[in-house]
Amino acid sequence: MPLDDIAAPATRAPRPSRSPRPIRPARPPTAATEATATPADRRGVTALMCACVVLVVGAVAAVNLAVPMLAASGLRPSASALVWIVDLYVVLFACLVIPGGAAGDRYGHRRVLLGGLALFAAGAAVSAAAPGTAVLLAGRAVTGVGAAAVLPNTLAVLLHAAPPARRGAATATWASMTGIGGVAGNVGGGAVLAGGSWRWLFAAVVPVALVLAVLVSRCVPTTPRHARQLDLCGTVLLIAATVALLVGIVQGPESGWGSGVVVAGFVCAAGLFTTWTLVELRTAQPLLDPRLFRLPTLRSACLGMTAVFFGMFALFYVNASFLQYAKGYAVLRTGLGIVPLTVPIVLGARYVGRLTRLAGLDTVLALAFVTVGGGLLGLSTGGTGTSYAEYAAWLLVTGTGVALALPALSGAIAGALPPDRAGVGAGLQATTREFGSALGVAVAGTVLTARFTAALPADLRAGHAAHTVAGALAAAPPDRAHDIVTAFVAGTDGGLRVTGVTVLVAGALVVAESRLSRRRAMRAAPPREAERARHASPTKEAEQERRN
Repeated sequence: MPLDDIAAPATRAPRPSRSPRPIRPARPPTAATEATATPADRRGVTALMCACVVLVVGAVAAVNLAVPMLAASGLRPSASALVWIVDLYVVLFACLVIPGGAAGDRYGHRRVLLGGLALFAAGAAVSAAAPGTAVLLAGRAVTGVGAAAVLPNTLAVLLHAAPPARRGAATATWASMTGIGGVAGNVGGGAVLAGGSWRWLFAAVVPVALVLAVLVSRCVPTTPRHARQLDLCGTVLLIAATVALLVGIVQGPESGWGSGVVVAGFVCAAGLFTTWTLVELRTAQPLLDPRLFRLPTLRSACLGMTAVFFGMFALFYVNASFLQYAKGYAVLRTGLGIVPLTVPIVLGARYVGRLTRLAGLDTVLALAFVTVGGGLLGLSTGGTGTSYAEYAAWLLVTGTGVALALPALSGAIAGALPPDRAGVGAGLQATTREFGSALGVAVAGTVLTARFTAALPADLRAGHAAHTVAGALAAAPPDRAHDIVTAFVAGTDGGLRVTGVTVLVAGALVVAESRLSRRRAMRAAPPREAERARHASPTKEAEQERRN
């Protein structure tokens, strides 16, 4: 079925009453446009957009390092509040990133990018000065809104600045930065937090965001605009559904899985996701048309991207506390401890395209999910007696899987949508990444808390409603610290095992869907095209599916 038929509502011209005149650019294109930009101009824009990506993605990972400090601080957050401090940013990031891309299409990518960086700085400043948990969460929410405006528009700017022959490379570079950003957040966050206060972590990103905003205003060219409506109803429903789902997951260990708040969270999530789907099917210009997922390449690639980031950010959440509590590492050493994960991403991502052409997409994806899931399972066998060398080896295995998965999956998502949907396509990529990150943190944190509480000796478990390591260590005698750390290690092992198995199951589904869709495409295509499809890149494969 052609894509135009599948996504007809999304590409339908707006009604005259809503948009009587087409939107015109606020200013003529600058000299640094696709037609006249020099290679140096393009490299400068690429470097600037990569820095913006590292900032907003790194902020997700960096805050994990501050969890032990926050738990022991005067704010006294509960275990669920700690998860929300990490996840509220990610939830709004995930749910608003498609509207952020659509807003860039409508109002100009440069303008929305600047606004996003300003909001990011403002939210970080509020978090740094927060007198209590509620204000800290408000600051995290504002920062998440800013990040959602930044990320999709960085890719849109890159695609507009790059000549057609270089757009595949630009997409691969952007995808690599999203992986590297997580590790950069760990290393940079560890360096900042070594100063001794979690507030410094939020304060440090304020000048960085403002400097990037100044550079964007000077260096980034104006891009074309498209008269598209913003789907406010769909956005609100998606946010509400995601928050309800995470409330059910996060509150389970503290409130009980059969409690009213947990059951209500899951029931509301199911109802809201159903309502969102029905609304999107009837909206002229939806936030995300569910009919797009009739494309097997898009559907499987989105599931794969969600699974990879589910595993990677679950690891970030567990790793930060594990190395500090179980290994006794200082916060800077903890941040550096995750570096082996990034080595394959930095050194190997550039060769994934060549490997895909030689071995085939299905083989590469299968190897990617086996190494990510297997690496997480290997990390779950570690304890206080495990050497760091063994721990680092499993990080390398996990990083190899991430390096294999990101370019292949990003190319598949980008290639499944037409070029004039660049902003929304970038938003879809970011949504799957951040939604996977939010689920990973929520699930790993929930399993960790439940297993930790269950593993505590009965006399230590009583009276500790917060279910945090910091709370247990503060209340227990010093000679019981070993029992608390042992229970915590049991919790981290359980969280990583659940995460690893989930990644393996999702990966099997992705590879099976990819193989089935390729076989259907070859059966429907003429003999020559079928032979070509056997070794097709994700973009060519998606084009074949659209023709069929």
